[in-house]
Amino acid sequence: MRYDSEFLRLLKEQYPPGTRIRLTKMNDPYAPVPPGTEGTVDFIDDACGIHMQWDNGRSLALIPGEDSFSKISPPLQTLRLYMPLTVKEYERNEWGDWEDYPSELDQDTILSYHDSILAAIVKERRPEETERGLMKYYPKNDSVNQKVHSFFFTVEQIGAKLMGVAECRIQGSLSEAELEQLKDYVSGQASDGFGEGFEQHPLKTGNGEIYVSLWSSDKDWSIMTPDELAQSQQMGGMQLG
Repeated sequence: MRYDSEFLRLLKEQYPPGTRIRLTKMNDPYAPVPPGTEGTVDFIDDACGIHMQWDNGRSLALIPGEDSFSKISPPLQTLRLYMPLTVKEYERNEWGDWEDYPSELDQDTILSYHDSILAAIVKERRPEETERGLMKYYPKNDSVNQKVHSFFFTVEQIGAKLMGVAECRIQGSLSEAELEQLKDYVSGQASDGFGEGFEQHPLKTGNGEIYVSLWSSDKDWSIMTPDELAQSQQMGGMQLG
């Protein structure tokens, strides 16, 4: 069977080294690998043969179009991406009217609203987002869309701060480029998508109304992995709680 270069490219993209495979049937008339055997992709040659390291110790290659097999999906893992929160409060003056300008709350006060902010974020979620969350609106059919099963915003206390969190369920691992793409998408949802609508809905408090922003134009705002967050806090003389 002949294959073109585009098929080879797609095959290598779909079955990179390390991919787990379960064999259904191998069309080898002499000594086929038994059906149901699992193994790991070693490499794909220029003739599109998928060279394997089978769990039973054999290394017979798979031939697409002749052998039947399926990819074993890796278990979902959780990736949390952290971002600073900005919380501002409008209070009533002594005459009962709203103040013209809000005040930015300190971290102790923000932490006291942890449960209320979390409940408000959950309330903003739509029924159609139940399975994939905000990944439902991801605009490309690329590897990020394939690997990131779902993404929801939440909040989490880190040390003495309440931070916004993009909680992502990932299948496999993300390359550096894929992680940056995901961060860009999360940033867009924090600023112009979910976050824009959320920050326009005030939360009632005993003193007035608070507005919670997942995104900020401040130069210190960024989206960080747990390792990046730990590094930034160490540089700032802070410790994770």
